[in-house]
Amino acid sequence: MTPAEARELVVRASRALAAAGQGDMVWGHVAVRDPDGRGVWIKAPGWGLDEVDDTRLQLVSFDGEVLDGVGQPHKECHIHLEVLRARAELTCSVHTHAYSAVAFAALDRPLLPLSHEGALFGGDDVPRFAATGALVGTPELGHALATVLADAPAALMPRHGLVAAGRGVAAAVMHAVLLDRACAIQLTALAAGEVSIWSNPAEARAKRAECWPDSQLDAGWRYLTRRAGLPDGTTKETHDV
Repeated sequence: MTPAEARELVVRASRALAAAGQGDMVWGHVAVRDPDGRGVWIKAPGWGLDEVDDTRLQLVSFDGEVLDGVGQPHKECHIHLEVLRARAELTCSVHTHAYSAVAFAALDRPLLPLSHEGALFGGDDVPRFAATGALVGTPELGHALATVLADAPAALMPRHGLVAAGRGVAAAVMHAVLLDRACAIQLTALAAGEVSIWSNPAEARAKRAECWPDSQLDAGWRYLTRRAGLPDGTTKETHDV
């Protein structure tokens, strides 16, 4: 991957997340690791996910300094800097205020594998970052969040939103989308009464492998980029999920 390709992936990922309904006016962001090791590429503050283009990007160093682009970095750039610092194999991280994820996290209930989306976590509950519901505005809070996320596809941030990550940009975006969809499905079921049917751990693990291999995550990603009005396959990503 070149820096130009990394920039293009930030644009595509931002637009895909907006197409999935995860925009929140100008808040929320996605970061792609700079292939030259200088930091992360991320949208500049003040723009919605659906407004991101190549002129509205920043390169932010792992010390939180803007190396390319204008303005100050996002207050929560430390989410991405620390998640990607903690795991060298990751290419991309996502932070949004996805509506269903925020609502479901307020219930303090386990996320159950009620659906294909819920099986993303293989029958385990989704990790939850409970240190603060305020902004993750320091390296220390970013590190704490990265520790909670560990090697999970995504985590809930109660009173705030979600964080997701992936070895590829398609995986990170789809992990965020699938977590929010899993939360929405369980909220819908709970609105009708107590949930009584869900996959056991063995079935959930099998469904995760069957439903969410690299090829299916990539297919979902390409669909969302088409929904966003971008040509399918503009940038070919070579990272494995």
